[in-house]
Amino acid sequence: MLRNLLCMVVTAISTAVFFPMTLLAALFTLNTDSTLWVVRRLWSPILVATGGAKLIVTGQENVDPKRPTIYVSNHQSTLDIPIHFMAVPVPFRFVAKHQLKYVPLIGWYLWVAGHIFINRGQREKAIASLDAAARKVRGGTSVFLYPEGTRSDNGKVLPFKKGPFALALKARVPVVPITIEGSGTVMPKNSWNIVPGPVYVKIGKPIDTTTFAENDREGLARAVRDVIIAQSLELGGKGGDAEDVVAEAGVEGRSRSRRHKAL
Repeated sequence: MLRNLLCMVVTAISTAVFFPMTLLAALFTLNTDSTLWVVRRLWSPILVATGGAKLIVTGQENVDPKRPTIYVSNHQSTLDIPIHFMAVPVPFRFVAKHQLKYVPLIGWYLWVAGHIFINRGQREKAIASLDAAARKVRGGTSVFLYPEGTRSDNGKVLPFKKGPFALALKARVPVVPITIEGSGTVMPKNSWNIVPGPVYVKIGKPIDTTTFAENDREGLARAVRDVIIAQSLELGGKGGDAEDVVAEAGVEGRSRSRRHKAL
C-alpha cells in the first residue's frame, strides 16, 4: 500500500518538475532531441526504480542511431513508456492517440518534443497524419508505436492495428520488433497495485519493409507480430494467437477473425 502511494506521489512530482526542464532544454539548445535526454536520463529511471522494476534488456545491437527506424512493441502497462525510453537508446518519437495532446503536462511534453499524434477517429485526418509522419521518418526521425492500440490485460499479444504498418510502408524504413514482458505484473493495466519484479525487453532484428508490396499492411503486421510472439515465449510470456493478426476496425484488442468465428 505504501509503495502504491509512493509511486503515485513520485509520478506526479517528477512529471511536474521535469516537464519545465524539457521546455528549458528545448529553448536553450533549439533542439527538441534535448527534451528526450531529460525524459530518458531523469524522469524514466525515477519512475521505473520507484515501481521496483528491474530492467533486463537484450538485443540493443539491433538499434542503429544513424538509421531512421520504426520501433514496434507489444503493450502491457503504463510503465512501458518510461521503460522503452530507457531500453531503446535513440532519440525516437512516440506515435500516440491525438487525445493525449490534451492531457496536462504529459500531453504538452509530447507536443513540445515533436511526438506524433494520430486521429484514428476520422479517416481523412488519420491519413493526413500518417503522411506527415512518413515524411518525418524519411527525414531521419525514428518513431515508436504500440500497434495493439491498448494495453493487454492478460499478458497475451493482442491483434494489431494496420495503421502503424501503413506508416512503415509509406516511409520504407526498417521495422524493429520489440517485446516487453513483466511490466504487466509490476503495474497491471488500470491499476496502481505495484508488485516489484523483473521486466524484460528484447529488441529483435530489423525487418526490411522494401520486401513487402506498398499496400501489404497485413503481411507486414503478421511478420512483425510473429517475431514479437516468438520473443514473448522466449522470455517466459504467454505469446499470442498467431491467427489473430489484425484488429477489427474501430475496436482495440479484438480481431476480425474472432468476430467472424463468433458470427
